[in-house]
Amino acid sequence: MKAVKIISYQEQYKDFYKSLNQEWIDKYFHMEEEDVLKLNNPEQIISEGGAIHFAIEDRIAIGVCSLVKLKNHTYDYELSKMGVTASHQGKGIGRQLALSIIEVAKAKGAKTIFLESNRILTPALALYKSLGFNEVEQKPSVYGRSDIQMVLSL
Repeated sequence: MKAVKIISYQEQYKDFYKSLNQEWIDKYFHMEEEDVLKLNNPEQIISEGGAIHFAIEDRIAIGVCSLVKLKNHTYDYELSKMGVTASHQGKGIGRQLALSIIEVAKAKGAKTIFLESNRILTPALALYKSLGFNEVEQKPSVYGRSDIQMVLSL
């Protein structure tokens, strides 16, 4: 495997941020208009106190993870838009992204990081649990199943 670098948001990777996992999001997630606007305007996440990190290999984006500042919460954030391209799955890149974004949250004084509407495969759940996220109450889903809710206390 080639060397992977984790970098902070750069506009040249904006389209990758917007498109990674878009089909999955459209198919499985009911998103409110505010959430859609945020995902289509990554600069807004940063301007509101969040962060976006990319995994880069040979100057090509292969993964992304964002940290969104929750409104009306001084020290709470949400981990969102976590994903790695299909050809780079299972190589520890998601772990690198998550650890880097957790460090940003700690530096910002975060007390908790939420992971909402987490309808993902079992290996990803194992990753989040290994990072210290714990499952909390489940909510009914518009798709007829429960959404997994997780939280990381820092």
